Amino acid sequence: MQQFIPDPKRWAALALLCAAQFIVILDTSIIGVALPAMQRDLGFSASGLSWIFNAYVIAFGGLLLLGGRLGDRLGARRIFTGGFAILTAASLLAGLAHSQEMLLAGRALQGVGAALIAPSALTIIMRLFGHDGAELGKAFGFWGAAAAAGGSAGVFLGGVITEWMAWQWTFLINVPLGLLVLALIPAVLRKSARSSGAIDWFGAISVTGALVSLVYAIVTIESAGSGSVPVLPISAGLLAVFLISQFVRREPLLPLGIFKARNLAAGNFVMALLGAAWIPLWFFLNLYLQQILGLSALASGLALLPMTMTIMVVMVGFSGKLIGRFGVKSNLVLGLFLMAGALLMFARLPLNGSYVTHVLPASMLAALGMALAYIPTTMTGMAGARPEETGLASGLINTSYQIGSAIGLAIMVVLSTSGIGHGTGHTAEGMLAGFQAAFLGAGVAAGLAAFAALVFVGSAGPQREVAAG
Repeated sequence: MQQFIPDPKRWAALALLCAAQFIVILDTSIIGVALPAMQRDLGFSASGLSWIFNAYVIAFGGLLLLGGRLGDRLGARRIFTGGFAILTAASLLAGLAHSQEMLLAGRALQGVGAALIAPSALTIIMRLFGHDGAELGKAFGFWGAAAAAGGSAGVFLGGVITEWMAWQWTFLINVPLGLLVLALIPAVLRKSARSSGAIDWFGAISVTGALVSLVYAIVTIESAGSGSVPVLPISAGLLAVFLISQFVRREPLLPLGIFKARNLAAGNFVMALLGAAWIPLWFFLNLYLQQILGLSALASGLALLPMTMTIMVVMVGFSGKLIGRFGVKSNLVLGLFLMAGALLMFARLPLNGSYVTHVLPASMLAALGMALAYIPTTMTGMAGARPEETGLASGLINTSYQIGSAIGLAIMVVLSTSGIGHGTGHTAEGMLAGFQAAFLGAGVAAGLAAFAALVFVGSAGPQREVAAG
């Protein structure tokens, strides 16, 4: 057996990859505070404004599988580089936008770039650190912390930029960051080997169409009402076409046999539920802080910093050790139960609540739950994949999170609207009733994720399989 020699530049490479993760997550959170300014300058309607976010999510979630497969076939470093080039150019386009169409095109292209970056980066991490379970756990800790930092920085920077500069800089800030990453890639990342075989473009088009139409139906259901329902059969039909094509093709985009890998299917299911719980938590907690407690957007971002810092500290400092000592499954189940408990606490937030008394304890518990659950879920979702399929596995786990987040947020928005309807209209009391209903629904999602992990994830844990891969 040939001895494996670790890459001496692997920690420098990890720093660059974490910077990429930071930028990708930053893009999903930085625009929130700036949306009203964009609406005033470019004349968006209330429903049209949501597409500044949706254009990114649909392109990102819909193309992740293709991005992962392209990384396997053409080389992860090559696709990672191409993704960053697209993201940087798209950020410049969005930042210079003088029309709605130009801005939405820039946002969609940002999603395309992110869909190439995310699975390629995760594939490179697996190949750099898969030889050592302890190092892999630590690497995933930094990776998860970069995501948490990107989300928090996006909320904070969005407020600062919008208040003291201009909304265009929420996009233009990516340009120097992207150029710096592109300049460093040749120095710290080795060229990735290509794998032989054709790319299943038909499968890519059909599954992407299925995911895009599904996400479209979900994100437009509130504004379009019953008008979005006919899209669902189209999505189901495209998904059926995709699955049939994967059975008959010699080199499919998604070899269905990959789900025979221990824990992989369970990990993706749990990751979807994790996204369905976490994103609504973050979304509605921001609304509670601003619309009920009366905090400014900037103050709301600052109020969430303890939450984000807890995630970073636990992921970087403790996750690898806890996984090594107690196993993947124990950390995963405990983290999900803690998140479910925190969401139940949020569901009881009062009208005249105190940040220190009511918000901070629950947010810290949620942060601890996320920190314990995210890395084991990612490891579970990639468990057992062969080296030539790590890009596919990373695309799957990222897709599960994005689609789960979109579906979860859409459901919680419906629950929130229903809660307001049973409250006292669009008063503070009515909004609070809606937020409480959304938190309760997200808590159910976290509880289902914990139950699924307890029942379906193997007790031996996937860490050995990942390391062995």
